[in-house]
Amino acid sequence: MADDQNLMKLYSQRILALAAAIPITERLENPGATVRKRSPLCGSTVEVDVIVSDGIITDFAQDVKACALGQTAASVLASHVLGLSKQQITDARDQLFAMLKGDSQTPAAPFDDLEVLLPAQAYKNRHASIMLAFDATLEAIDMAEKNAANQSVAASS
Repeated sequence: MADDQNLMKLYSQRILALAAAIPITERLENPGATVRKRSPLCGSTVEVDVIVSDGIITDFAQDVKACALGQTAASVLASHVLGLSKQQITDARDQLFAMLKGDSQTPAAPFDDLEVLLPAQAYKNRHASIMLAFDATLEAIDMAEKNAANQSVAASS
């Protein structure tokens, strides 16, 4: 019975509402980079498109096929990602991971809505799915910056 109560807390109405309302899901026509990440444990996938200009995310889209927890993290990320730098996304990812491990409190604003995932600390098998959107976004930023640098070098040759 305690496990049932924990699962009920884990899949709260707030988590389900965030998971059902993921913003920015239309794919980008000409992204600076696209990255697809998959959690081998549960099979969740996130595919992220980004456009980065002067180190800032100017456009973003994602296709999320994940559990409600992974969808919730992707929803919170998409709600705040535009206009942020790689460092800000890295900080949020690191804070989320530390929260899931029980090493710290909730991530700082604007990602403080991730506190809704606190009950997932006890479910280590769900942590990879929760982290997917952040990991894919950071990899996409790196790839977009590398692609832009390569285009700049090619244009000046």
